[in-house]
Amino acid sequence: MSVPVVRVGGFAEAEVVTILNAACDQVGLDPTGAVMLRGHTNAVYTLPAAGAVAKIARAGTPLESVRRTVRLVQWLTSKNFPTVELLPMKQPVVVGGHAVTFWHHLPQPDRPVPAAHLAVPLRMLHELPLPPFDVRPVDTAGAIRRSIAKTTALPPNDVAYLERRLTELEDALRQVRYVLPPGLSQGDPQHRNALHHEDSAVLCDWDTACFGQPELDLVTVEIHCRRFGYGRAHYQEFADAYGFDVTSWQGYPALCSLRELRMITTNAKRASAGSPTIAEVRHRIQGLRSGHDRLEWNIL
Repeated sequence: MSVPVVRVGGFAEAEVVTILNAACDQVGLDPTGAVMLRGHTNAVYTLPAAGAVAKIARAGTPLESVRRTVRLVQWLTSKNFPTVELLPMKQPVVVGGHAVTFWHHLPQPDRPVPAAHLAVPLRMLHELPLPPFDVRPVDTAGAIRRSIAKTTALPPNDVAYLERRLTELEDALRQVRYVLPPGLSQGDPQHRNALHHEDSAVLCDWDTACFGQPELDLVTVEIHCRRFGYGRAHYQEFADAYGFDVTSWQGYPALCSLRELRMITTNAKRASAGSPTIAEVRHRIQGLRSGHDRLEWNIL
């Protein structure tokens, strides 16, 4: 019987450990006792001996994309914005074509950041001036289309459904009128992309940062509250703290549906046949087909 290869952030487990050790050696950090924090999208390790966190970009991630993230976080830090900070060294470190970044470690309690604590840093972000370098524009529909094209583990009827759904939503979005001014967006604000810091929170994971409409960030928070079991009251505390309830806006249904479609297709393109990930993706697709907008999803 063959032994399945364990995948961590798009890597075989042995490969990611080799990359981690080599990157730490380049910058003089001690990887002893490294513990994986997350391993679905990227490989993220805490380095207790160094008081740091290492993030290894998923296999195939363009180096320029990671450099863009580093540039943005360094600019945010210069503005005293509440973000997790990079360690003061030349970043990213490149090992065998893979980009690795190193961050300050903020010890965390065993509970998620409440959505209400996302409100202040998100509003601050949305009100910042643009940085003195290019920020990529939001392209949610394009990202969905690219993900569908790379999906190999779904049956053809599910793929066809996703394509039809995207076309329908693109038509609906042409009628949407936004009410908030465009600006910097985090791209994926949610409980796991923020960290406790004293009595508030700092944002982290800037890989999807872009220039776009704040409404998309706000819809993302609402989806996470609704789909992952936090509940309406939890979301309402966020909306009250931010000062705008995106669910009361006329464009909410279309934008919410588009964001949910991206959350499904992003995972679909990474999933292999027979995996727990593809099972969850199909669970979500079935919920969309049945119109079950309160169906709970499982975190991937």
